[in-house]
Amino acid sequence: MFIIPFVSSSIFGREPFSFSLCFFFLLKERERERGLKKENRNLRPRLGHLKSQLLSKIMSLFGLGSRNQKTFRPKKSAPSGSKGAQLQKHIDATLGSGNLREAVRLPPGEDLNEWLAVNTVDFFNQVNILYGTLTEFCTASTCPTMTAGPKYEYRWADGVTIKKPIEVSAPKYVEYLMDWIETQLDNESIFPQKLGAPFPNNFLDVAKTIFKRLFRVYAHIYHSHFEKIVSLKEEAHLNTCFKHFVLFTWEFHLIDKGELAPLYELVESILQL
Repeated sequence: MFIIPFVSSSIFGREPFSFSLCFFFLLKERERERGLKKENRNLRPRLGHLKSQLLSKIMSLFGLGSRNQKTFRPKKSAPSGSKGAQLQKHIDATLGSGNLREAVRLPPGEDLNEWLAVNTVDFFNQVNILYGTLTEFCTASTCPTMTAGPKYEYRWADGVTIKKPIEVSAPKYVEYLMDWIETQLDNESIFPQKLGAPFPNNFLDVAKTIFKRLFRVYAHIYHSHFEKIVSLKEEAHLNTCFKHFVLFTWEFHLIDKGELAPLYELVESILQL
């Protein structure tokens, strides 16, 4: 898969993306969290609970539970045969503290590959849920190509069934991506399910590719659908999920700096918070 830079005077009529608007919501969210912390630490919402509540809300609001939508799919669980369940509990506990920088760090004594594997599943679920709120608005007609602003276009290739990068609509790109990630997660030779089973030598490369491609979904959401996210009152959740994603990928050097270009100002602001 390649990033294809291009310049266009219009973005197919999609909603304009405003970094200043996004920064405003990030700052407001930070002020809100600080206010809650001063008033009562127990008022800080648990992010793990928020994710499950959001999933229920999305299913209810958009009827996704009753539709046959290939892009939005059931939440995946952490690898059961490894330390996945234990590490998932650690993730939920540290996220509940509200300290995202602490939450992304490798727990003492734990295996890096195990930590990356569990978090890969978790971030896949987060992006899946977030994009699920937009399936009625991100269509082949509104988003005929997978872009992130006027300068970046993403074309799809998986190296197996589609070897030469092809131009597809944004929803088709996300569908291909989610199918591809699920194939990786379900492949026990890449994501071992049995306790003690070794990770492959190329595991880090696979994880990096997954995170790089998940970032592209965030980039498309922010550039093409952020105003819709605001109208759905999901901007706080989107910003929190993206902040978590950025801190994790930065901690373990999972995404090259060049790939972050479509949202680099936003990424910089997160890393400096």
